[in-house]
Amino acid sequence: MSHSSRWRRAAGVLIAMAVAICGSAVARQPAPRSVSPRGPLTAEENATIETFRRVSPSVVYITTLDRVVNPFTMNVREVPRGTGSGFLWDEQGHVVTNYHVIAGARGAQVRLADQRGYPAELVGASPENDLAVLRIKVPEKRPAPIALGSSRELLVGQRVLAIGNPFGFDHTLTTGVISALDRTISGEDGRPVNHLIQIDAAINPGNSGGPLLDSAGRLIGVNTAIYSPSGASAGIGFAVPADTVNRVVPEIIAFGQFRRPTIGINVIDRVSEVVTQQLGVKGALIVGVDPKSPAAEAGIRSARQLRDGSIVPGDIVQRIDGEAVDSAASIERALDDKKIGDSVTLDLLRDGKPLQLRLRMAGQAR
Repeated sequence: MSHSSRWRRAAGVLIAMAVAICGSAVARQPAPRSVSPRGPLTAEENATIETFRRVSPSVVYITTLDRVVNPFTMNVREVPRGTGSGFLWDEQGHVVTNYHVIAGARGAQVRLADQRGYPAELVGASPENDLAVLRIKVPEKRPAPIALGSSRELLVGQRVLAIGNPFGFDHTLTTGVISALDRTISGEDGRPVNHLIQIDAAINPGNSGGPLLDSAGRLIGVNTAIYSPSGASAGIGFAVPADTVNRVVPEIIAFGQFRRPTIGINVIDRVSEVVTQQLGVKGALIVGVDPKSPAAEAGIRSARQLRDGSIVPGDIVQRIDGEAVDSAASIERALDDKKIGDSVTLDLLRDGKPLQLRLRMAGQAR
């Protein structure tokens, strides 16, 4: 046998062995598993999917802006400052968000779900309610406002959905339940923010200003804050209730600010505590009455300080519409859900004798 024949025979043997080995490996490789039929989605899943599909186009991504001046050319340009969420309030292009989202910014850009972006005009804000209103001009295909619900009828355990832009991930959906109602937390300026909804749906930085929805897809709150040592979601979030939003936002749109309902009385807690303890009574000592206020018109008397420093007690308010009060904060809380023009009943002590007066709330700009 020639040398070349031996090489061809050896090569043939090697090829045959390789084919056999490969064939054996292929035979041993498992085939992909067949996919099991899923079956229909649950009614709850379908409802959540439909709610997100219907509502998410009304949720917007807000980028706040700062102005930076080039020290050499003196050219001014706008740079991103922060991000947050918001939603369309009406057909006129008003966008509701949190006050803390836009506080201190020189401008804002609003981006819709279809990625169209528009410069926003600040209409006004209510820092004490952590709410602000922007306005954008959308020439066509403007998203519809979210249907409005009521927060008055909410129950602990009720299912909720939140849509927002946590950490810049736009149009993120989280779900949960209402954990508690009527919570009070301190705002960024230290003032209490009252009547908040507590939820366990994941709320993270960037969610602020986004809508909180009930299972019917109605707006029941505006996501505003989280309680977390780490700054990320810890299962405790808060939302401004829809009834507050529906009371504050129209005022901002009409007047550029929220005219807080007031009866025109002033209380200094440390003075009130000393006097009421000395008298052995409960309530809040009125130390001032605003001129031309409902309290002044009703003849409410304030305390007076004599030249020797002693105090002549005036009226002591004990209840407002049946709710016990004993401090400036409790009075503010009792009046927080009132509207301008509402009537309230005050139970007072005057010279140690009970007195009941009915006043009509007036507006006080902040």
